[in-house]
Amino acid sequence: MTRHAMNAALLALGLVLASGCATHSTPSTFNRSEVGAARTVEMGTVRGLRDVTIQNDSRGVGTATGAALGGIAGSTIGSGTRANTAGAVAGAVAGGAAGNAMARSQRAGVEITVELDSGRTIAVTQDGTSQAFRVGDRVQVSSDGTTTRVTR
Repeated sequence: MTRHAMNAALLALGLVLASGCATHSTPSTFNRSEVGAARTVEMGTVRGLRDVTIQNDSRGVGTATGAALGGIAGSTIGSGTRANTAGAVAGAVAGGAAGNAMARSQRAGVEITVELDSGRTIAVTQDGTSQAFRVGDRVQVSSDGTTTRVTR
């Protein structure tokens, strides 16, 4: 495999891996690891709604991945050692900035305050908007101990 083909393959693999880092968990979307897992279910009544912004946790993975992939891609630019080095540095900077921007993406969410039939009151934040619920709605709250969802 030529150097250019190897770099292109590494870049494609990195993009696939980086895209797998962003997960969105709507009330009707489940990850493969959640399939077949037992969940506790409680009924309750919506007592409050608040639109929120959900921001991905920034752990530096997107920036590091982008910088590495940008550096690899940039190193193929030019025909000499200096040009390859300059291309790698420029590619790493641009890739790091792009990776950071991807990692910091935001999406609409809703915080739902639910009074459970057991008497406890909980607040659950999930993807969506407050338009999907109304105060007074009867809802189902399901949880596996890690992920909690509110559905009508």
